[in-house]
Amino acid sequence: MVPVSVVVVAKNEENNLEDALQSVKGFSEIIIVDDFSTDNTLSIARKFTTNIFQVQWQGYARQKQTGIDKASMPWVLVLDADERVTAPLADEISAAVGNGKYNAYYIPRKNFFLGRWIRHGGWWPDYTLRLFRKDSARMEQREVHEKIIASGGTGHCKNPLEHYTYRSISDYIKKMDVYSTLAAKELSKNGRVFSFYQLVLKPPFTFLRMFLLQQGFRDGFYGFALAALYSFYTFLKYLKLREIQKLP
Repeated sequence: MVPVSVVVVAKNEENNLEDALQSVKGFSEIIIVDDFSTDNTLSIARKFTTNIFQVQWQGYARQKQTGIDKASMPWVLVLDADERVTAPLADEISAAVGNGKYNAYYIPRKNFFLGRWIRHGGWWPDYTLRLFRKDSARMEQREVHEKIIASGGTGHCKNPLEHYTYRSISDYIKKMDVYSTLAAKELSKNGRVFSFYQLVLKPPFTFLRMFLLQQGFRDGFYGFALAALYSFYTFLKYLKLREIQKLP
């Protein structure tokens, strides 16, 4: 067994959860924090663990921190329901926690969009800190794009997580509506004031950065579609910031 507690936050994840949990069944502990799912999420979770906690939604960061606090192992891996731990990564994690060289590890993510691995546009290698000593890290409390803050040295894993995000355009649009609202709230909370120039300039810059500067064009149609969708996400984020601040 890999001596690590795996924390997964879920809400109606019947289409993703089984593959995610199957990929970590060789880990010492699996903890599910569920926001009262109404589909088959719980029955799927029970195939793999009894550590299931139903908690009313508190936001991404607090929900994940709830799971981290319940972990019994010294090391924790935070896994999203649409992510998979490959066998080589599991072996690398086992070796990493065994040598004790670092307190936390960044893991690259192999991101898939509409079933296609995206290699450019800022989507690869997409390092994210997910593996850490429980006593050396915490979730940063943000509305969206939450991340783990770790003390002490950090290392980098070589083998990636597989991330099956946005399986359809409709899936992206649904998530974009949620994330753009949270991002606008985060901007407002941090004292950002709406500017018309941001609304005009930020979206096209987002497209140019992803498609040209980060070479999204090398992913062809998929790179173009992602750059266009992220540009629209940026537009919505600043438009919603204006709405939140109730400007005339």
